[in-house]
Amino acid sequence: MDILAFGVQADEKPLIEKAFAGLHDVRCLDVFLTEVTARIATGHEIVSTSVNADLGEGVLRTLAAGGTKLIAQRSTGFNNIDLDVAERLGLTVARVSYYSPYSVAEFAWTLAMAVNRRIVRASNRTRDFDFRLDGLMGRALRGRTVGVLGTGKIGEAFTRIAHGFGMRLLGWDVAENPACLELGMKYVEKERLLAESDLVSLHVPLLPATRHLLDAAALRTMKDDAILVNSSRGGLVDTDALVAELRAGRFTGVGLDVYEAEAGLFFLDRSLEVVEDDTLARLVTFPNVVVTSHQAYYTVDAVGQIIDTTVQNVLDYTAGRRSENVLVPAASS
Repeated sequence: MDILAFGVQADEKPLIEKAFAGLHDVRCLDVFLTEVTARIATGHEIVSTSVNADLGEGVLRTLAAGGTKLIAQRSTGFNNIDLDVAERLGLTVARVSYYSPYSVAEFAWTLAMAVNRRIVRASNRTRDFDFRLDGLMGRALRGRTVGVLGTGKIGEAFTRIAHGFGMRLLGWDVAENPACLELGMKYVEKERLLAESDLVSLHVPLLPATRHLLDAAALRTMKDDAILVNSSRGGLVDTDALVAELRAGRFTGVGLDVYEAEAGLFFLDRSLEVVEDDTLARLVTFPNVVVTSHQAYYTVDAVGQIIDTTVQNVLDYTAGRRSENVLVPAASS
């Protein structure tokens, strides 16, 4: 059976081909699944997609009309998929429900430390042989307060690292994580967490209830010298409101690995083009902001687990098995 994989990164391609070797033929494309590219999948029963694929109604209808039966998404998040439409069309949709939480948690801490200790500015200076320390003063995190919004697997991993720093731990989630409680975390209301935290890190999924979790009002609740890190989903933060706060001179630093309008930008080379997104263009000009292109998960460990699970999802589908990774069951025959 031929499998068509969209949005495959250069580093990812040999890993996918090796994982499927001897099982199924796989064709890897570096283009993302959109309404324009969906027709390429005609004749492929199984399609694998990346986190920034467009799996709205139009694309799903094109896939179904072309004979696609399984969509195997190579990510945990699935906010880009219209599951109701997929079910009506009889499509099976599977995802990767778990992969190395420390890959993301460690990168979130990388962003936090980069903006706290002005690493990007310092590196740029030393490339020009400017070794001054002016404007590079950071602060020790030991004894300060960290607020973790979302304490699932990744949030727990982030919390364990924070505990190692010797920080006071505040958490917010719909359910308390016993492991975080054992580390000394205190669960509080979101407003209190934002008001008391020196560092705020987001680790919740993007759902209708969490979109713009940090809106203008929430951002104003935060300390003027706080650090904000988002390595989860861009839509959790109202970016226009964040830019307004940054223009007012607030926040010691902001580290973003995700952006709410990243589709069509992230994972692509736009360096020779005019980027029409004024909000993003303004965001990257702030000296206390570091933006990376959704790479927190991008380790050999995490990508390997994602691919292995995707292979298993395909094998389960061809064998007629259903696992916890299935979001939409196969249509009854």
